[in-house]
Order: sequence, then C-alpha cells, then structure tokens
Amino acid sequence: MSTIITQPAQVRIFDTTLRDGEQSPGCSMSPQQKLVMARALAELGVDVIETGFPASSQSDREAASLIARELRDTTLCVLSRCLPNDIEISARALEGTAKPRLHLFVSTSPLHREHKLRMSKQQVLDLAATSVAHARRFVDDVEFSTEDGTRTEEDFLAEVIGAAIAAGATTINVPDTLGYTTPAEIRGLFERLIGGVPGARDVVFSTHCHNDLGMAVANSLAAVEGGARQVECAVNGIGERAGNCALEEIAMALKVRGAYFNADTRLDTRRLVSTSQLLQRLVGMPVQRNKAIVGLNAFAHESGIHQHGMLRHRGTYEIMNPQDVGWPDSQMVLGRHSGRAAVEQRLRALGYLLEESELELVFADFKALCEKQRVVNDADLQTLMQDGADSEGYRLSSMTISDAGHRARATVELSDPDGDRLFETAEGDGPVDALFAALAMATGVDLKLESYQVHSVGLGRDARGEANLSVRHEGVEYDGTGTSKDIIEASALAWLDVANRLLRARSKAKTKSTSEMAVA
Repeated sequence: MSTIITQPAQVRIFDTTLRDGEQSPGCSMSPQQKLVMARALAELGVDVIETGFPASSQSDREAASLIARELRDTTLCVLSRCLPNDIEISARALEGTAKPRLHLFVSTSPLHREHKLRMSKQQVLDLAATSVAHARRFVDDVEFSTEDGTRTEEDFLAEVIGAAIAAGATTINVPDTLGYTTPAEIRGLFERLIGGVPGARDVVFSTHCHNDLGMAVANSLAAVEGGARQVECAVNGIGERAGNCALEEIAMALKVRGAYFNADTRLDTRRLVSTSQLLQRLVGMPVQRNKAIVGLNAFAHESGIHQHGMLRHRGTYEIMNPQDVGWPDSQMVLGRHSGRAAVEQRLRALGYLLEESELELVFADFKALCEKQRVVNDADLQTLMQDGADSEGYRLSSMTISDAGHRARATVELSDPDGDRLFETAEGDGPVDALFAALAMATGVDLKLESYQVHSVGLGRDARGEANLSVRHEGVEYDGTGTSKDIIEASALAWLDVANRLLRARSKAKTKSTSEMAVA
C-alpha cells in the first residue's frame, strides 16, 4: 500500500509593519526609516510589504516611492479606501514599482454599515465591485478586504467577496479587525467561504487578525487550517490597539509544527531577531523580555531544574534552536533559582575545576551574591573566585543632587578599589545626566549608553527602584543593574556596576597580554 506524501502548502507572509504597525501610537516612521525597515523585511523573505496608506499623508507617498526605487523583487502594496480619488492617489504612489499591489478595503459588518458608512447592503456591494474594477485599470494585482469581516453576516460576506472576485480581485482578505473571533469560528468561516463562493478557488484567501483578546496568532493559524494561504502580520506584533498577529510567532509556529499544519513560509527565520531589534530601535518600542521568539528571555533558563535538564539534553526544555531565529545560543542565566550543576558547569567553562568542598563554599558565596543582584555573570563568578564580589571596583559612599538654575548639579563620593575616597561634582541637563557625568569624572570611565531603563520592583512600602544600563565598548556589550529605594541612587549603582565590569575586563585583558609577552 503506497502512502501519498503531499508537499506543504506555501503560506505567503504579508507584512503590514509599515502601515498597520506604524498606526500603533508612538510608532510612526519617517520615509527613510521605512526604507531601512523595508530592506530588512525583503532580506527576511517577506512576500508582500504593505508600505503605507498614500491617501492619508505625503509621508506615506514619499515612503512608497523610496521603497519602490530600491526593492525590485518583492511585491509592494499600498492601502486604499474604496473611493475613486483614493484609488488614483494610490495608483500614482505605485508608479515605477516592479511588483505593485493595490489593497482596497470597505467595512461590511452591520455596525460599520450603519454607524461608519451609513450605507445599505446594496450600496456596499456596489461600491466593492466598482472599486475593484476601477483599481484593475491601474494594476493587475488587486487585494480586497472586508473590514470587520468576522462580525459580518456570513451570507452577505460571501456575496461581497463574490462580487469582488467577479470584478477582478486576486486576493481576498477577511480581517478579524477587532480581534473578536475564535480559532474554531475563523477556521470554519474560511472553509465555508473557500468552498462556497464562486471563483474562490481561483484567488488567494488572506487572514488579518488583531490581538484584542490575545488570539491573533491562534486565529491566523486556524485560518490557515481553513484554507487561507496568506497571513497578514507585523514584526513584534505592533499595530492598532493590542496589535496584530506577530510575524515571528506565526513563522515559527508553522516551522516548528510544520507536520501538523502541513504549511510553511519562505522566510529566512535566522533573521527574525535582528529584524525585531531593528524595529525596536526605529520606533523606540521594546518588546517584553518574555516575548515569544524575540524576547531576551525566550531562550534563557534560570531555574535549577530547567538548567539541569538543559545540561543533559537541550530538548528537555526547548522546542526550537535559538540559532534558527537569530539568537547566538541559549542562556543559562545564573540567579537566585539556579542550582549547583549550572554554577559548576559555568565555572568549568571559565577554566575553574573545583573539588566538592571548594564548590560548596563558592556556591554559598554565589547564593549570597544573588540576594544583592538578580543576575550573576561571568565577571561576577571570576570575582567570587578571587575572594569576594565586593573586593574590586568603585563603591558609592554618598551622593547629593541639587538644582543649579537651568541645570542640575550632582556631587558623588566614591571609594576606589584601593579604599581611597574620591569626590567629584558635575552639572548636567537633568539629575541623571549630572550624576553620570560626576561618576565619569571620578572613575575616569566614559560610558556611551545604548539603553537606560528604570522601573519599580515590588509593591507598596516595600517597592524599590531598579535601574538597568547597557553600553557597548569595543564591540562588547556590558549590562549593569542597580536597586535602591531611591531611583537616582539605583541609577548610580547601575552605572558603577557597568563601569566596574568594564574595568575588570580591561584588567583581565592587560594581565593576559603581559603574561603572553613574558612567555614570548
């Protein structure tokens, strides 16, 4: 008996980071920024890039033109309302595009028809058909979207889609505009539409799910099960309100569970992390640490039980290889929940082979250090092996911040590695700027910050301020954390944490160089 093996269905990735994603409050991009992002999306392997909404702004028209001049192998799409003037503006914005697509949309749900459009069913039906036909005068590739499609009467939805197909639409998008549907509902909807609408088998059906109930990725996957062969999504899931289906999540769900879905994309998933980080820098919206695929903790393990399993076999606690999405490796984060096995493994990697009694003492010091800081890195372990984490580096003795007219003034007192007292005063544009300037003068370390974040840890009277700094020096990234009841003091402690790590790295490099010269 022979087994029929079917090839996985190819699912197109339609990226709307530059259009719907940019509509996320605070995430607007200049035309040049959009070009930078579009390059990354093309390198990632995105099939269709929606570059903007030309009728809404001159900036979107400039962005469409810039991107069209450079990207020649990717389908470039612009959004347009079903209005003759909008369609013509959008068509002009696509001039010179190697692979142009015009994306039309009209609301179809009862709520939108009554309160937004103030149109009857027949008026919406006629508008859809005439608009698609009008768009086909300019481009061959026309996508038609039924806004709020999942809250539209199914018989009317099928009628509108049929009219759009008859008028020349090549892609039909049924959006879950409000993130309202469920996986079972949307899977069944796509199955019935594709199976029952005349001409449906001759076009590509697309899904565009929002995340208002946290189901955008699940609903998109269900739509694929129902026959959708295009998924509209955005990097990091940015977009209106709670955002869109996250590109990186849909891509890896189809990759990791390919046998289940019998579908895949043509994305180079090894670029997911770099693309995510680029968007974060462009719009200034970081993702949470525990964000799937691209969050800093996505492949990080601190629990002793998990670390022990990972040391035995990666598959015990990971279903993906970090390299497959662009991370260099998994992270065995050493912290309060780590066990002896993970600490011993990291010490071995650093060149320390300890007897059981020695490991017991170091592990006790490690646990004590974990009560002072959340994460213990390699430099901290090396310091522990050199008799104590507090034996090296600058320590904050006191600090004062005052208002110097239009500028702030900070005075710091430090103890240096030799125990001597240092005093410095500096001014800055604000208290933190002045503080960091004074610390730089006192230590002789000039840090160029890549990121600086402060937040509260804990609740009520027990809450503390935590500051996190990140700097890059000679290609190496250094991170520091400081915790205090006072957020300015926490910032000072974080700055010194970074400075001390950098100084220890310099000292280690100098010692190694001197040793190599002596051997030579």
